[in-house]
Amino acid sequence: MKLNRNKLLLAMANACITIGELAEKSGVSRTALTKFTAGKSNPKPATIGKIAKALGIKVQDLIED
Repeated sequence: MKLNRNKLLLAMANACITIGELAEKSGVSRTALTKFTAGKSNPKPATIGKIAKALGIKVQDLIED
């Protein structure tokens, strides 16, 4: 399972949320989120779940097809 950084950025834009706010809501560190959005790292499935939950979307909306 691979996070699609463009889908993540789009979901953040739709939710009008910053990386800092997403870190607070999801419990995922700001540093990790920065790496994910830059495409430098890929999160574990549970972490993708935390991000999706914080954004109010499904995991399928964040992963590559």
